[in-house]
Amino acid sequence: MVGLQMTMPTLRVLRALLADVAGGHYGLELCKVTGLASGTVYPILNRLEKAGWLDSSWEDADPAKEGRPRRRLYKLSRSGAEEARYALAAAHQTLQYPLPAGGSAPQPEGGGA
Repeated sequence: MVGLQMTMPTLRVLRALLADVAGGHYGLELCKVTGLASGTVYPILNRLEKAGWLDSSWEDADPAKEGRPRRRLYKLSRSGAEEARYALAAAHQTLQYPLPAGGSAPQPEGGGA
């Protein structure tokens, strides 16, 4: 996770990618699944790819036959899938047991000196 900021939008994209690890996902599909705008999703995909979490390739499709441009397909790499699972688990743990504003562990009631 070095160098990657785990924002809620990033976690949403990772969860969508993990839903079908074997499949290739394109940007607008991820926008629909996550409810995020393309201006949010594409920079996240770019950061994940630069960090080695994603592999990408152009689909094998004839734009004239499909009636649309070719899609760039994104797929979690093996290590990226492991990192994504770890990041989601850590975020889930943090959200279930958030640290107080000071960042220290909660103290038991009445346990002071």
